[in-house]
Amino acid sequence: MGFPGTWMTQSESMVYRVVPKCACSTIGQIMYFSDHGKFYDGDIHDDREGLHKWAQEDSQSVITENVRNKGTYAFTAVRNPYSRILSSFFDKICGIQRNGQRYRGNLIPQLSQRYGINVEGEFDQIAMFRRFLLFARDTIQFRKPMDPDIHWSAVSGHVSTFIVNGGHYDRIFWTERFDEGMRDVLQHVDSRVPVDIDGIPRFNESEGHGPKRAHPVEDYFDDLSRHLVYEIYKRDFELFRYDFENPGNPQPIGEIDLEEVHKKLG
Repeated sequence: MGFPGTWMTQSESMVYRVVPKCACSTIGQIMYFSDHGKFYDGDIHDDREGLHKWAQEDSQSVITENVRNKGTYAFTAVRNPYSRILSSFFDKICGIQRNGQRYRGNLIPQLSQRYGINVEGEFDQIAMFRRFLLFARDTIQFRKPMDPDIHWSAVSGHVSTFIVNGGHYDRIFWTERFDEGMRDVLQHVDSRVPVDIDGIPRFNESEGHGPKRAHPVEDYFDDLSRHLVYEIYKRDFELFRYDFENPGNPQPIGEIDLEEVHKKLG
């Protein structure tokens, strides 16, 4: 299976397991900058030359060799399940994508027909999100009416593939404490170009795709919604120490135990 979703700098200074909706655009741009002294002009996901990426066939052997034998510093970032699933809804379900189309083409008509989800014009964000949550649960638990999408499948699932196939993380940090986490990563690697975290812009490529969130995070989650979120993301809450009891608290409530993560996801 190899290392899907894995990016590495061309200088092989660091290896990153991409987790969708967890600051991956900013992290990718920092990696690009650390090798080239400039940011990629566009969405870093479109870059085909400045980073090694598993999706590029000629990068696969280099990444495999490095991860299994060279022990380059490897890391990833995680995010609170409540805010991540909300972000997925506003970006992928409500938003228009870079190509000017709705995400995955016929997905929205399917959601409208099967789940009564309507995101045109002025819509009830809370009601439509809760219906989307039911759909997301069905895709993850039952793989119906489709396989789960990478943007709302569990973070622990993404993180685990790297471990299962022979990789080892040196650091997993929270996007909610991004500067602290990324600064620590950079202190452990020898990059070609120094990176000043305080001066790095945020590359939120999904920003502006969809409508602005009209309510605080906690308003979207009633008792049933929280039950569904826990059903889907129980392992994320436990391994990455997020607060299930309070959807309004995005911050972790404990430290990530790397040994436990490798043991339980490996």
